[in-house]
Amino acid sequence: MVSIYPVILSGGVGSRLWPTSRSLYPKQLLPLVSERTMLQETALRVSDGATFAAPIIVSNDEHRFIIAQQMREAGLVPLTHLLEPEGRNTAPAAAAAAAFVQTRDPRGVMLILPADHHIRDVAAFHAAIGRGAELAREGKLVTFGIVPTAPETGYGYIKRGASLGEGAFAVERFVEKPDREKATAYLAEGGYDWNAGIFMFRADVILDEMRVHCPEIAAQAAMSVHKGRRDLDFLRLQPEAFNACPSNSIDYAVMERTGAAAMVPVEMGWSDIGSWSALWETGKQDVAGNVLSGDVLAVETKNSYIRAETALVATLGVENLVIVETGDVLLVASRDRVQDVKKIVERIASAGRTEHQAHNRVHRPWGFYETLDEGPRHQVKHLMVHPGASLSLQMHHHRAEHWVVVKGEARVTVGESIRILHENESTFIPVGTKHRLENAGVEPLSIIEVQSGSYLGEDDIVRFDDVYGRSSDASAAE
Repeated sequence: MVSIYPVILSGGVGSRLWPTSRSLYPKQLLPLVSERTMLQETALRVSDGATFAAPIIVSNDEHRFIIAQQMREAGLVPLTHLLEPEGRNTAPAAAAAAAFVQTRDPRGVMLILPADHHIRDVAAFHAAIGRGAELAREGKLVTFGIVPTAPETGYGYIKRGASLGEGAFAVERFVEKPDREKATAYLAEGGYDWNAGIFMFRADVILDEMRVHCPEIAAQAAMSVHKGRRDLDFLRLQPEAFNACPSNSIDYAVMERTGAAAMVPVEMGWSDIGSWSALWETGKQDVAGNVLSGDVLAVETKNSYIRAETALVATLGVENLVIVETGDVLLVASRDRVQDVKKIVERIASAGRTEHQAHNRVHRPWGFYETLDEGPRHQVKHLMVHPGASLSLQMHHHRAEHWVVVKGEARVTVGESIRILHENESTFIPVGTKHRLENAGVEPLSIIEVQSGSYLGEDDIVRFDDVYGRSSDASAAE
Protein backbone atom coordinates (compact mmCIF):
# COMPACT_ATOMS: atom_id res chain seq x y z
CA MET A 1 0.00 0.00 0.00
CA VAL A 2 1.24 3.52 -0.77
CA SER A 3 2.47 5.44 2.23
CA ILE A 4 1.34 9.03 1.62
CA TYR A 5 -1.93 10.50 0.31
CA PRO A 6 -1.35 14.00 -1.12
CA VAL A 7 -4.29 16.35 -0.56
CA ILE A 8 -4.11 19.45 -2.75
CA LEU A 9 -6.21 22.38 -1.56
CA SER A 10 -7.21 24.54 -4.53
CA GLY A 11 -9.70 26.96 -3.06
CA GLY A 12 -8.03 30.39 -2.99
CA VAL A 13 -8.70 33.33 -5.29
CA GLY A 14 -5.28 35.04 -5.17
CA SER A 15 -6.62 38.60 -5.15
CA ARG A 16 -3.14 40.08 -4.54
CA LEU A 17 -2.12 38.79 -7.99
CA TRP A 18 -4.97 40.59 -9.75
CA PRO A 19 -5.47 41.29 -12.64
CA THR A 20 -3.93 38.01 -13.85
CA SER A 21 -5.54 36.06 -11.00
CA ARG A 22 -9.33 36.35 -10.84
CA SER A 23 -11.98 34.55 -8.84
CA LEU A 24 -13.05 32.38 -11.79
CA TYR A 25 -9.44 31.70 -12.79
CA PRO A 26 -7.19 32.13 -9.71
CA LYS A 27 -3.43 32.01 -9.43
CA GLN A 28 -3.10 28.26 -8.81
CA LEU A 29 -4.55 27.64 -12.28
CA LEU A 30 -2.05 29.97 -13.98
CA PRO A 31 1.50 29.38 -15.30
CA LEU A 32 3.20 32.06 -13.20
CA VAL A 33 6.67 30.62 -12.52
CA SER A 34 7.04 28.01 -15.28
CA GLU A 35 5.28 26.73 -18.38
CA ARG A 36 3.05 24.61 -16.13
CA THR A 37 0.38 25.99 -13.85
CA MET A 38 1.06 26.16 -10.13
CA LEU A 39 -1.51 23.40 -9.53
CA GLN A 40 0.23 21.16 -12.06
CA GLU A 41 3.63 21.82 -10.48
CA THR A 42 2.23 20.99 -7.04
CA ALA A 43 0.69 17.72 -8.24
CA LEU A 44 3.80 16.69 -10.17
CA ARG A 45 5.99 17.17 -7.08
CA VAL A 46 4.07 14.32 -5.45
CA SER A 47 3.57 12.07 -8.48
CA ASP A 48 6.12 9.35 -7.63
CA GLY A 49 3.90 6.28 -7.40
CA ALA A 50 6.41 4.46 -5.20
CA THR A 51 5.83 6.99 -2.41
CA PHE A 52 2.56 8.78 -3.11
CA ALA A 53 -0.99 7.81 -3.97
CA ALA A 54 -2.71 9.71 -6.75
CA PRO A 55 -3.66 13.17 -5.48
CA ILE A 56 -6.89 14.06 -3.72
CA ILE A 57 -7.96 17.49 -4.93
CA VAL A 58 -10.32 19.76 -3.00
CA SER A 59 -11.80 22.70 -4.89
CA ASN A 60 -14.97 24.63 -5.47
CA ASP A 61 -17.49 23.74 -8.15
CA GLU A 62 -16.60 26.58 -10.53
CA HIS A 63 -13.05 25.37 -11.11
CA ARG A 64 -13.73 21.64 -11.45
CA PHE A 65 -13.49 21.29 -15.23
CA ILE A 66 -10.46 23.57 -15.52
CA ILE A 67 -8.66 21.50 -12.89
CA ALA A 68 -9.69 18.25 -14.58
CA GLN A 69 -8.31 19.50 -17.90
CA GLN A 70 -5.04 20.58 -16.28
CA MET A 71 -4.63 17.19 -14.62
CA ARG A 72 -5.13 15.49 -17.99
CA GLU A 73 -2.56 17.78 -19.59
CA ALA A 74 -0.08 16.85 -16.83
CA GLY A 75 -0.75 13.13 -17.34
CA LEU A 76 -2.26 12.72 -13.87
CA VAL A 77 -5.46 11.05 -12.70
CA PRO A 78 -6.64 12.16 -9.24
CA LEU A 79 -7.68 9.56 -6.69
CA THR A 80 -10.73 11.72 -6.18
CA HIS A 81 -11.78 15.34 -6.63
CA LEU A 82 -13.86 16.66 -3.74
CA LEU A 83 -16.15 19.59 -4.57
CA GLU A 84 -16.91 22.04 -1.78
CA PRO A 85 -20.39 23.62 -2.01
CA GLU A 86 -18.81 26.73 -0.49
CA GLY A 87 -15.39 27.59 0.90
CA ARG A 88 -15.08 26.94 4.65
CA ASN A 89 -11.29 27.40 5.04
CA THR A 90 -8.71 24.63 5.38
CA ALA A 91 -9.91 22.71 8.46
CA PRO A 92 -13.19 21.43 6.94
CA ALA A 93 -11.38 20.65 3.68
CA ALA A 94 -8.75 18.60 5.52
CA ALA A 95 -11.42 16.86 7.60
CA ALA A 96 -13.38 15.87 4.48
CA ALA A 97 -10.20 14.56 2.84
CA ALA A 98 -9.38 12.58 6.00
CA ALA A 99 -12.85 11.04 6.04
CA PHE A 100 -12.39 10.00 2.43
CA VAL A 101 -8.92 8.52 3.08
CA GLN A 102 -10.37 6.51 5.95
CA THR A 103 -12.74 4.76 3.54
CA ARG A 104 -9.65 3.32 1.83
CA ASP A 105 -6.90 3.30 4.45
CA PRO A 106 -7.97 4.11 8.05
CA ARG A 107 -4.43 4.93 9.20
CA GLY A 108 -3.28 6.47 5.92
CA VAL A 109 -0.77 9.33 6.15
CA MET A 110 -2.01 12.53 4.50
CA LEU A 111 0.10 15.38 3.13
CA ILE A 112 -1.88 18.64 2.96
CA LEU A 113 -0.56 20.96 0.23
CA PRO A 114 -1.78 24.37 -0.91
CA ALA A 115 -2.03 24.35 -4.70
CA ASP A 116 -0.28 27.70 -5.18
CA HIS A 117 3.19 27.32 -3.65
CA HIS A 118 6.50 27.47 -5.50
CA ILE A 119 9.32 25.16 -4.40
CA ARG A 120 12.67 25.48 -6.08
CA ASP A 121 14.54 22.60 -4.34
CA VAL A 122 12.24 19.59 -4.82
CA ALA A 123 14.86 17.17 -3.42
CA ALA A 124 14.89 19.09 -0.12
CA PHE A 125 11.09 19.04 -0.13
CA HIS A 126 11.02 15.27 -0.53
CA ALA A 127 13.61 14.80 2.23
CA ALA A 128 11.49 16.87 4.61
CA ILE A 129 8.36 14.93 3.62
CA GLY A 130 10.19 11.69 4.39
CA ARG A 131 11.07 12.90 7.91
CA GLY A 132 7.55 14.23 8.38
CA ALA A 133 6.03 10.88 7.40
CA GLU A 134 8.03 9.12 10.13
CA LEU A 135 6.62 11.50 12.74
CA ALA A 136 3.08 11.28 11.33
CA ARG A 137 3.10 7.49 11.56
CA GLU A 138 4.00 7.88 15.24
CA GLY A 139 0.85 9.96 15.76
CA LYS A 140 2.29 13.47 15.45
CA LEU A 141 0.56 16.33 13.68
CA VAL A 142 3.39 17.63 11.53
CA THR A 143 3.86 21.07 10.06
CA PHE A 144 6.78 22.31 7.98
CA GLY A 145 8.73 25.44 8.88
CA ILE A 146 10.57 27.39 6.22
CA VAL A 147 13.97 28.49 7.48
CA PRO A 148 13.65 32.30 7.21
CA THR A 149 15.91 34.34 4.97
CA ALA A 150 14.52 37.79 5.89
CA PRO A 151 12.30 39.41 8.55
CA GLU A 152 9.12 38.86 6.55
CA THR A 153 5.93 40.32 7.95
CA GLY A 154 3.59 38.53 5.52
CA TYR A 155 4.00 35.07 7.11
CA GLY A 156 3.12 33.55 10.46
CA TYR A 157 6.01 32.04 12.41
CA ILE A 158 6.55 28.81 14.35
CA LYS A 159 8.72 28.76 17.49
CA ARG A 160 10.78 25.59 17.79
CA GLY A 161 10.42 23.61 21.00
CA ALA A 162 12.29 20.55 22.21
CA SER A 163 14.20 18.43 19.72
CA LEU A 164 12.42 15.29 18.50
CA GLY A 165 15.58 13.86 16.99
CA GLU A 166 17.40 14.77 13.83
CA GLY A 167 15.55 17.29 11.69
CA ALA A 168 12.44 17.72 13.85
CA PHE A 169 11.17 19.70 16.83
CA ALA A 170 8.12 19.95 19.01
CA VAL A 171 6.13 23.12 18.38
CA GLU A 172 6.47 25.56 21.25
CA ARG A 173 3.95 27.99 19.80
CA PHE A 174 2.56 29.53 16.64
CA VAL A 175 3.06 33.27 16.19
CA GLU A 176 0.77 35.60 14.24
CA LYS A 177 2.19 37.67 11.41
CA PRO A 178 4.56 40.08 13.20
CA ASP A 179 5.49 43.67 12.53
CA ARG A 180 8.96 44.44 11.16
CA GLU A 181 10.50 44.96 14.62
CA LYS A 182 9.28 41.62 15.96
CA ALA A 183 10.24 39.75 12.79
CA THR A 184 13.77 41.16 13.01
CA ALA A 185 13.95 40.08 16.66
CA TYR A 186 12.83 36.56 15.75
CA LEU A 187 15.64 36.19 13.24
CA ALA A 188 18.19 37.56 15.70
CA GLU A 189 17.03 35.18 18.43
CA GLY A 190 16.85 32.13 16.15
CA GLY A 191 14.57 29.14 16.52
CA TYR A 192 11.72 30.71 14.50
CA ASP A 193 10.55 29.49 11.10
CA TRP A 194 7.94 30.68 8.61
CA ASN A 195 4.67 28.79 8.69
CA ALA A 196 4.25 27.31 5.20
CA GLY A 197 0.77 25.90 5.75
CA ILE A 198 1.89 22.38 4.74
CA PHE A 199 0.83 19.55 7.08
CA MET A 200 1.17 15.77 7.53
CA PHE A 201 -0.83 13.46 9.79
CA ARG A 202 -2.62 10.15 9.82
CA ALA A 203 -6.27 10.33 8.84
CA ASP A 204 -7.41 8.71 12.08
CA VAL A 205 -5.22 10.99 14.22
CA ILE A 206 -6.39 14.27 12.69
CA LEU A 207 -10.04 13.24 12.97
CA ASP A 208 -9.55 12.18 16.61
CA GLU A 209 -7.90 15.55 17.35
CA MET A 210 -10.71 17.38 15.58
CA ARG A 211 -13.31 15.51 17.64
CA VAL A 212 -11.62 17.03 20.70
CA HIS A 213 -10.82 20.57 19.46
CA CYS A 214 -13.44 21.22 16.75
CA PRO A 215 -16.04 18.44 16.98
CA GLU A 216 -18.60 20.10 14.73
CA ILE A 217 -16.08 20.28 11.85
CA ALA A 218 -15.11 16.63 12.36
CA ALA A 219 -18.72 15.42 12.40
CA GLN A 220 -20.14 17.56 9.61
CA ALA A 221 -17.20 17.14 7.24
CA ALA A 222 -17.30 13.36 7.63
CA MET A 223 -21.05 13.38 7.03
CA SER A 224 -20.57 15.50 3.90
CA VAL A 225 -18.33 12.76 2.49
CA HIS A 226 -20.52 9.81 3.46
CA LYS A 227 -23.63 11.55 2.09
CA GLY A 228 -21.84 13.02 -0.92
CA ARG A 229 -22.75 12.04 -4.45
CA ARG A 230 -20.75 11.13 -7.50
CA ASP A 231 -20.94 13.50 -10.46
CA LEU A 232 -18.83 12.29 -13.40
CA ASP A 233 -15.28 12.11 -11.97
CA PHE A 234 -16.09 14.31 -8.98
CA LEU A 235 -17.43 13.70 -5.48
CA ARG A 236 -19.82 16.46 -4.45
CA LEU A 237 -19.71 16.95 -0.69
CA GLN A 238 -23.23 17.01 0.76
CA PRO A 239 -24.03 20.74 1.00
CA GLU A 240 -26.11 20.82 4.19
CA ALA A 241 -23.44 18.96 6.17
CA PHE A 242 -20.38 20.70 4.75
CA ASN A 243 -21.87 24.19 5.00
CA ALA A 244 -22.63 23.51 8.66
CA CYS A 245 -18.88 23.34 9.35
CA PRO A 246 -17.58 26.48 11.06
CA SER A 247 -15.11 28.27 8.80
CA ASN A 248 -11.67 27.75 10.35
CA SER A 249 -8.08 27.01 9.40
CA ILE A 250 -6.12 23.90 10.37
CA ASP A 251 -3.79 26.16 12.36
CA TYR A 252 -6.48 27.72 14.55
CA ALA A 253 -8.80 24.73 14.77
CA VAL A 254 -6.20 22.09 15.68
CA MET A 255 -2.49 22.88 15.44
CA GLU A 256 -2.47 25.68 18.03
CA ARG A 257 -4.46 23.55 20.49
CA THR A 258 -3.01 20.07 20.18
CA GLY A 259 -0.22 18.68 22.31
CA ALA A 260 0.98 16.51 19.44
CA ALA A 261 2.26 19.21 17.06
CA ALA A 262 5.69 18.66 15.53
CA MET A 263 7.67 20.75 13.07
CA VAL A 264 10.22 19.84 10.41
CA PRO A 265 12.33 22.83 9.32
CA VAL A 266 13.35 22.90 5.66
CA GLU A 267 15.23 25.11 3.23
CA MET A 268 13.74 24.43 -0.18
CA GLY A 269 13.45 27.76 -2.02
CA TRP A 270 9.84 28.13 -0.96
CA SER A 271 7.45 30.96 -1.78
CA ASP A 272 3.69 31.20 -1.54
CA ILE A 273 3.77 33.66 -4.49
CA GLY A 274 1.56 35.93 -2.44
CA SER A 275 2.18 39.11 -4.41
CA TRP A 276 3.70 40.49 -7.61
CA SER A 277 6.86 41.35 -5.68
CA ALA A 278 7.27 37.64 -4.89
CA LEU A 279 7.29 36.90 -8.62
CA TRP A 280 9.90 39.60 -9.08
CA GLU A 281 12.01 38.02 -6.33
CA THR A 282 11.71 34.45 -7.66
CA GLY A 283 11.95 35.35 -11.36
CA LYS A 284 15.02 35.60 -13.56
CA GLN A 285 16.14 39.21 -13.39
CA ASP A 286 18.04 40.88 -16.22
CA VAL A 287 21.11 43.10 -15.71
CA ALA A 288 18.86 46.03 -14.77
CA GLY A 289 17.00 44.00 -12.16
CA ASN A 290 13.85 43.60 -14.26
CA VAL A 291 11.70 40.48 -14.63
CA LEU A 292 9.96 40.67 -18.01
CA SER A 293 7.20 38.40 -19.32
CA GLY A 294 5.57 38.67 -22.75
CA ASP A 295 5.98 41.41 -25.34
CA VAL A 296 7.86 44.01 -23.25
CA LEU A 297 10.19 46.82 -24.36
CA ALA A 298 11.91 48.22 -21.26
CA VAL A 299 14.15 51.23 -21.86
CA GLU A 300 16.09 52.77 -18.97
CA THR A 301 13.90 50.74 -16.63
CA LYS A 302 15.15 49.22 -13.38
CA ASN A 303 14.06 46.75 -10.71
CA SER A 304 10.59 46.26 -12.13
CA TYR A 305 8.23 43.37 -12.84
CA ILE A 306 6.48 43.81 -16.21
CA ARG A 307 4.01 41.29 -17.63
CA ALA A 308 2.35 41.70 -21.03
CA GLU A 309 -0.30 39.12 -21.92
CA THR A 310 -1.97 40.50 -25.06
CA ALA A 311 -0.17 43.67 -26.20
CA LEU A 312 3.19 45.40 -26.30
CA VAL A 313 4.07 47.11 -23.02
CA ALA A 314 6.80 49.77 -23.35
CA THR A 315 8.43 51.61 -20.45
CA LEU A 316 10.91 54.47 -20.33
CA GLY A 317 12.80 55.88 -17.36
CA VAL A 318 10.92 54.12 -14.55
CA GLU A 319 11.97 51.87 -11.69
CA ASN A 320 10.57 49.79 -8.84
CA LEU A 321 7.23 49.27 -10.59
CA VAL A 322 4.88 46.38 -11.20
CA ILE A 323 3.09 46.61 -14.55
CA VAL A 324 0.63 43.90 -15.58
CA GLU A 325 -1.40 44.00 -18.81
CA THR A 326 -4.16 41.44 -19.40
CA GLY A 327 -6.11 42.79 -22.38
CA ASP A 328 -8.99 44.19 -20.36
CA VAL A 329 -6.96 45.63 -17.46
CA LEU A 330 -3.68 47.49 -16.98
CA LEU A 331 -2.22 47.58 -13.46
CA VAL A 332 0.59 49.98 -12.60
CA ALA A 333 1.80 49.87 -8.99
CA SER A 334 4.81 50.71 -6.90
CA ARG A 335 6.62 47.46 -6.15
CA ASP A 336 6.57 48.13 -2.41
CA ARG A 337 2.76 48.55 -2.42
CA VAL A 338 1.68 45.38 -4.22
CA GLN A 339 0.46 43.74 -0.99
CA ASP A 340 -2.40 46.25 -1.23
CA VAL A 341 -3.60 45.22 -4.70
CA LYS A 342 -6.51 43.46 -3.01
CA LYS A 343 -7.80 46.92 -2.06
CA ILE A 344 -8.29 47.62 -5.77
CA VAL A 345 -10.15 44.32 -6.11
CA GLU A 346 -12.43 45.32 -3.23
CA ARG A 347 -13.13 48.68 -4.88
CA ILE A 348 -13.96 46.99 -8.19
CA ALA A 349 -16.35 44.56 -6.51
CA SER A 350 -18.07 47.27 -4.47
CA ALA A 351 -18.59 49.31 -7.65
CA GLY A 352 -20.50 46.42 -9.23
CA ARG A 353 -17.87 45.80 -11.90
CA THR A 354 -16.78 42.32 -13.01
CA GLU A 355 -13.05 42.66 -13.70
CA HIS A 356 -12.25 40.88 -10.42
CA GLN A 357 -14.18 37.78 -11.49
CA ALA A 358 -13.24 36.79 -15.02
CA HIS A 359 -10.91 37.56 -17.91
CA ASN A 360 -11.99 38.23 -21.46
CA ARG A 361 -11.15 34.55 -21.94
CA VAL A 362 -13.66 32.48 -19.98
CA HIS A 363 -12.92 28.78 -19.52
CA ARG A 364 -15.59 26.12 -19.83
CA PRO A 365 -15.40 22.32 -19.63
CA TRP A 366 -15.44 22.10 -23.42
CA GLY A 367 -12.74 24.77 -23.98
CA PHE A 368 -13.05 28.55 -23.73
CA TYR A 369 -14.61 31.63 -25.24
CA GLU A 370 -13.34 35.19 -25.40
CA THR A 371 -15.22 38.33 -26.33
CA LEU A 372 -13.76 40.19 -29.33
CA ASP A 373 -16.35 42.95 -29.74
CA GLU A 374 -19.73 43.90 -28.30
CA GLY A 375 -22.43 46.51 -28.67
CA PRO A 376 -26.09 47.11 -27.71
CA ARG A 377 -27.42 44.35 -30.03
CA HIS A 378 -24.37 42.36 -31.05
CA GLN A 379 -21.47 40.42 -29.61
CA VAL A 380 -18.55 38.69 -31.33
CA LYS A 381 -16.75 35.81 -29.65
CA HIS A 382 -13.95 33.39 -30.39
CA LEU A 383 -14.77 29.84 -29.23
CA MET A 384 -12.18 27.09 -28.85
CA VAL A 385 -13.54 23.55 -28.41
CA HIS A 386 -11.26 20.70 -27.30
CA PRO A 387 -11.06 17.59 -29.53
CA GLY A 388 -13.98 15.29 -28.73
CA ALA A 389 -15.74 17.96 -26.65
CA SER A 390 -19.18 19.47 -27.23
CA LEU A 391 -21.36 22.29 -26.01
CA SER A 392 -24.79 21.44 -24.65
CA LEU A 393 -27.86 20.98 -26.83
CA GLN A 394 -29.49 24.34 -26.15
CA MET A 395 -31.59 27.24 -27.40
CA HIS A 396 -31.83 30.99 -26.76
CA HIS A 397 -34.98 33.07 -26.37
CA HIS A 398 -33.50 36.42 -27.36
CA ARG A 399 -30.55 35.98 -29.70
CA ALA A 400 -29.59 34.44 -33.02
CA GLU A 401 -26.07 33.19 -33.77
CA HIS A 402 -23.78 32.91 -36.78
CA TRP A 403 -20.89 30.42 -36.57
CA VAL A 404 -17.84 30.56 -38.86
CA VAL A 405 -15.26 27.77 -38.66
CA VAL A 406 -11.76 29.27 -38.54
CA LYS A 407 -9.86 26.06 -37.83
CA GLY A 408 -10.78 22.42 -37.39
CA GLU A 409 -13.85 20.32 -38.10
CA ALA A 410 -17.24 21.07 -36.50
CA ARG A 411 -20.31 18.88 -36.16
CA VAL A 412 -23.24 21.29 -36.00
CA THR A 413 -26.80 20.54 -34.96
CA VAL A 414 -29.40 23.16 -35.96
CA GLY A 415 -32.97 22.02 -35.38
CA GLU A 416 -33.31 18.59 -36.99
CA SER A 417 -30.26 19.09 -39.25
CA ILE A 418 -26.80 17.73 -38.42
CA ARG A 419 -23.89 18.61 -40.71
CA ILE A 420 -20.08 18.80 -40.76
CA LEU A 421 -18.45 22.19 -41.31
CA HIS A 422 -14.83 22.73 -42.31
CA GLU A 423 -12.62 25.83 -42.38
CA ASN A 424 -14.29 28.94 -43.87
CA GLU A 425 -17.74 27.32 -43.78
CA SER A 426 -20.56 28.79 -41.69
CA THR A 427 -24.08 28.30 -40.39
CA PHE A 428 -26.92 30.37 -38.91
CA ILE A 429 -28.97 29.56 -35.79
CA PRO A 430 -32.30 31.44 -35.60
CA VAL A 431 -33.77 32.64 -32.30
CA GLY A 432 -35.48 29.79 -30.41
CA THR A 433 -33.85 26.97 -32.42
CA LYS A 434 -32.22 24.01 -30.68
CA HIS A 435 -28.53 23.74 -31.56
CA ARG A 436 -25.27 22.14 -30.57
CA LEU A 437 -21.58 22.60 -31.48
CA GLU A 438 -19.17 19.64 -31.33
CA ASN A 439 -15.52 19.19 -32.26
CA ALA A 440 -15.53 16.31 -34.72
CA GLY A 441 -11.81 16.46 -35.41
CA VAL A 442 -8.51 15.65 -33.68
CA GLU A 443 -7.28 19.24 -33.28
CA PRO A 444 -8.75 22.18 -31.38
CA LEU A 445 -11.76 23.70 -33.11
CA SER A 446 -11.84 27.49 -33.48
CA ILE A 447 -15.14 29.24 -34.19
CA ILE A 448 -16.05 32.88 -34.62
CA GLU A 449 -19.53 33.36 -33.17
CA VAL A 450 -21.57 36.47 -33.96
CA GLN A 451 -24.55 36.97 -31.68
CA SER A 452 -27.37 39.41 -32.46
CA GLY A 453 -30.57 40.14 -30.62
CA SER A 454 -32.35 42.10 -27.92
CA TYR A 455 -30.57 40.37 -25.01
CA LEU A 456 -27.11 38.79 -25.12
CA GLY A 457 -26.57 37.73 -21.50
CA GLU A 458 -24.97 34.37 -20.72
CA ASP A 459 -28.02 33.35 -18.69
CA ASP A 460 -30.21 33.18 -21.83
CA ILE A 461 -29.58 29.46 -22.21
CA VAL A 462 -32.11 26.62 -22.06
CA ARG A 463 -30.29 23.28 -21.96
CA PHE A 464 -31.87 20.07 -23.21
CA ASP A 465 -28.83 17.81 -22.92
CA ASP A 466 -25.38 18.38 -21.42
CA VAL A 467 -22.58 15.81 -21.08
CA TYR A 468 -21.15 17.79 -18.14
CA GLY A 469 -24.32 17.62 -16.05
CA ARG A 470 -24.86 21.38 -15.96
CA SER A 471 -28.31 22.84 -15.45
CA SER A 472 -29.85 25.76 -17.34
CA ASP A 473 -28.92 28.71 -15.14
CA ALA A 474 -26.60 31.69 -15.18
CA SER A 475 -23.95 30.02 -13.00
CA ALA A 476 -23.47 27.31 -15.60
CA ALA A 477 -23.61 29.59 -18.63
CA GLU A 478 -21.86 28.65 -21.83
